[in-house]
Amino acid sequence: MAKYIHNPNVLDTEHIGRLLVKLATPAFFGMFVQTLYNVINTIFMGQFVGGDAIAGLTVVFPLQMLAWGIGMMVGMGGSSLISRSIGSGKTDDAEKTVGNGISLGFLIATAVMVMVLPFTDFWLRLIGASDAVLPYASPYLIIIMSANIFNVLAMSLLNFSRAEGNARVGMVAMIIGAVLSIILDAIFIIPLKMGVVGAGLATIISQIVSMAYLFSYYLSGNSYLKIRWHNLRLDFSIVKQMLAIGVGSFVQTVAGSISAMLLIRLVVNYGGDVALGAYGIIQRVMMFATMPAMVFGQGLQPILGFNYGAKRYHLAIKAVKIAVMVSTSISLLAFAVLYLIPEPIMRIFTNDQALIDSGIHISRLIFFSLPFMGTVMVGQTIFQAIGKALQTFILAIVRPVVFLIPLVFLFSHFWQINGVFLAYPVSDMFTLLLSFLLAVPVYRQFRRAITEQQAEAAPSYQPVNSAEIHSTIK
Repeated sequence: MAKYIHNPNVLDTEHIGRLLVKLATPAFFGMFVQTLYNVINTIFMGQFVGGDAIAGLTVVFPLQMLAWGIGMMVGMGGSSLISRSIGSGKTDDAEKTVGNGISLGFLIATAVMVMVLPFTDFWLRLIGASDAVLPYASPYLIIIMSANIFNVLAMSLLNFSRAEGNARVGMVAMIIGAVLSIILDAIFIIPLKMGVVGAGLATIISQIVSMAYLFSYYLSGNSYLKIRWHNLRLDFSIVKQMLAIGVGSFVQTVAGSISAMLLIRLVVNYGGDVALGAYGIIQRVMMFATMPAMVFGQGLQPILGFNYGAKRYHLAIKAVKIAVMVSTSISLLAFAVLYLIPEPIMRIFTNDQALIDSGIHISRLIFFSLPFMGTVMVGQTIFQAIGKALQTFILAIVRPVVFLIPLVFLFSHFWQINGVFLAYPVSDMFTLLLSFLLAVPVYRQFRRAITEQQAEAAPSYQPVNSAEIHSTIK
C-alpha cells in the first residue's frame, strides 16, 4: 500500500495566501496534466484519424459533461459539508459524508448509464451528429458511458480529499490518469490504429486506475477522514444537505450540456462539420484558458468552508480577495496570448487550413470575456463553500439557461454563426454582474460578524467615580 503524508491541521492557519497556493498548486498541476491529455487526445484524432473524429468527440462532449456533472454534484456538495464539519470539529459528520457520497455517486451513475447506453444513436442524433460523424461518435460514447461509475467515484473522492486539505492526493490521481491515458492513446491510436475505440479505452482504463489510487489513500489508514462500512448506508439528512449544495454543480453541468447540444446544432447548421471541428478544438483550448481560475476556486473552497465553520470570518474574506486577484491576473495573461496569437495554437491540433481559419475566427469571439472568468469562477465557489444552496443554484443555472441560450437564439438571428459565439462573452458579463450582486450581502454578513466578535473580545471598563476616590483617600 502506498505511503501518504498528511497534516490533518493544514487548514487551521492564518497564513491564507500561503495555504491557498499550497492547495491550488497541486490542483493546477493535476488539472494541467488532465487538460493536456484532452488536448493531446484531440491532436491524435486530428493528426491520425481525421477531422470527423474530432467532430465525433465534440458531439459526445455534452453527454460526457452529464457524467462529470454527477461527480461534481456529489464531490462539491460533499466537500462543502466536509470542510465545514471539520472546521466545526464534527469529524464524525465529515466521515458520514464521505461514505454517503460514495454510495450516492454509485447509484446515480448507474442510473445515467442505463438511460444512455441503450439509446446512444438517438442521443447523438439529437445533439447533431451527421452521417459522417456518427460512426466516430457512437463507439466512443458507448465505451465512455460503460465505465461512467469509475469516473464518478474518482471525481467524488478527489473532491473529498481536497476538502480535508490534502490537495496532493488529488493531484497525483489526476496525473496518474492523464499520463496513463496519453501513453495508452499513443499505443492504441498510432501503431494499433484503433481510432476512437482506442481513445475511449485509454480514457476508461485511466479512470479505473485513478479511482483505485484514491481508494487506496482512504483505505491505507493515512487519510484524515476514514471510509467506514456503516457510513456507506445512506443517511437522508446528509444526502439532503449534499444535494442542496451539489445540485447547483449538477444543474450547471446539465444546463451546460443542453446549451452545448444547442450550440453544436446551430454551429452545424450555420457552419457545417468544419465549424464543428474548429469549435471542438476551441473547447479544448478553453479548458487551458479557464484552468487558473478553476484551480484557485478549488483551492479556495476548503479554506473558505473551514474558516466559515470555525467562525473566522476575517480569514474567509482574506481568502476570497487573494483568490480573486490571483485568478484574474492569470486570466488576463491567458487572454493576451489567445486573443493576439491564436494561429500557432490552432496549428498544434491540425494542418487543415479551413479548420485553422475557422478556429482563429471563433477564438476571437468566444474568448472576449476571458479576463473576467477568474472573478466569475471564484464567485461561484464562495456560495458552495459556505453552504448557500439558493445562491449556488442561481449562479449554476443562470449562465447556461437564463443568459446563454436566449442570447444564442437572439444573436444568431441577427449575426448567424458569429452570433452563436458572441453569446458566450455577453452571458459571462451578465453572470459576473449577478455574482457581484449576490456576494455583497454575504460580505456584509461577514463584516457584521467580525464587528460583533471584536466587540465581544474588547475589555470592558467600569466608569470611575471621582467622589469615591476622594472618600477613599480621606
